[in-house]
Amino acid sequence: MKYILTKKYWAPIALLSMMVFGMLFTSCDNNDSEGDAITITKVFLEDVNSSVPDREVTFARLGQLLRIEGSGFEGLKKVYINGYSTYFNVVFVSNNSMLVSVSADTPILDADPSVRNTIRFVNDNNEFTFPFEIRAGRPEITRISNTMPNAGETITVYGSGLTEVNKVVFPGNVEVTTGIVSDEDGESFTVVVPNGVSDNGGSIFVQGSNGGVYSPAYFNCKRAIILDFDGRGQHSFWGTPPATGMILGTDLESASIGVGNLSQGKYVPHRPSRLTSIAAATGRATEVWTGGTGVDNWRAQFTPFIPATTPLDKVAFQFDIYVPDAWKDSGYLKICTINNFNAGAWSGGVYNYIPWLVDGKSVAFQTTGWVTVTIPLNKFYQWSKEAATFETVLAYREAATYQNFGIWFENLDVKMKDVLGNTSEEEFPSKATSVKVYTDNWRIVPLDAPVYNDFPN
Repeated sequence: MKYILTKKYWAPIALLSMMVFGMLFTSCDNNDSEGDAITITKVFLEDVNSSVPDREVTFARLGQLLRIEGSGFEGLKKVYINGYSTYFNVVFVSNNSMLVSVSADTPILDADPSVRNTIRFVNDNNEFTFPFEIRAGRPEITRISNTMPNAGETITVYGSGLTEVNKVVFPGNVEVTTGIVSDEDGESFTVVVPNGVSDNGGSIFVQGSNGGVYSPAYFNCKRAIILDFDGRGQHSFWGTPPATGMILGTDLESASIGVGNLSQGKYVPHRPSRLTSIAAATGRATEVWTGGTGVDNWRAQFTPFIPATTPLDKVAFQFDIYVPDAWKDSGYLKICTINNFNAGAWSGGVYNYIPWLVDGKSVAFQTTGWVTVTIPLNKFYQWSKEAATFETVLAYREAATYQNFGIWFENLDVKMKDVLGNTSEEEFPSKATSVKVYTDNWRIVPLDAPVYNDFPN
């Protein structure tokens, strides 16, 4: 039987073979060098998937393979990275070169300051400490507490590996290097939003001890707004209360509310002040709509920065919400991509937002200020079971008779079989509620983020 090495496997095998051959060749002339003084000249990152598989570097991340050049490696007994005794295979050690992987157990922030960002080499007679930066895994941003805040307000950026953040660059190349407070575990940091952030929006760039990372390109993306009740987009309504639950222009509020992140001009109360409560078993209790057919033109507005070919998991509906008192047990927001649904719908181009339902339990939801909610379009029931692109949503809306985008407050029973799409018999019966729920700045945003490369060249 013949075995053929594909290109996928040939590259790493060839690279490893060359290194081993070189080490063995070098070691033949150095059998008497055990215990010599140790020197380090260069450190290389070995990455067969890179366009530069053997790259000289000044730092490495946990789990990465290093090739170290120098002298005096013959008879090497110990290697300590950030003070951590690190395994190495003597087969891959010659007097002038060696291979060693940075263990995933290597301490970073917990390393003693005297040994952090060092590699120490020890043989029977000598040791040598080489300064070399060690980073954890690549940082990641998972969400931002408010992606359309007022200048001067503080936001929290959540993710992983966000340690010792020292610089944040906002859209418009507005840089902040002071007042950044990082969580010790690298799961978040806070920063004050500067003046001058571009209204076109984009990613924020974050730099810390683990390197750089970009957020999705949705920060301050005002060109993405479909309705903000202050002139962007058109608020459409018909009928008069209390004959219907339609929220009219007179129902909007504008008093400054929220703590930390404040309201911005007008916003919508989903239980307007003229309603003291919303009764149980009420479907379209209150509803808010955009201008719709002849007014909304998503293709013209969004495709200049969200191509129609974009996968739906990379496009989201985003809005800001403020819930000053605990919301639990009953009521949710039905988000509708067109005006063609009945109360209680759990299918079609809708999504039922139930923030108090967490892992099948009712947990109080409350905010101290305005926070941003991000719902990828592939979470809407119409497109949740198969891959689709933004073109699918555009065409769906364009084919509709009533192209209004809207949110209504629904106070019906919540059945877990609808939430999970299974046969569960668990449910949360609706109750009368007087909860206050406010939203603003409805928008369609991109979720793609630029890729940060440790080695941009």
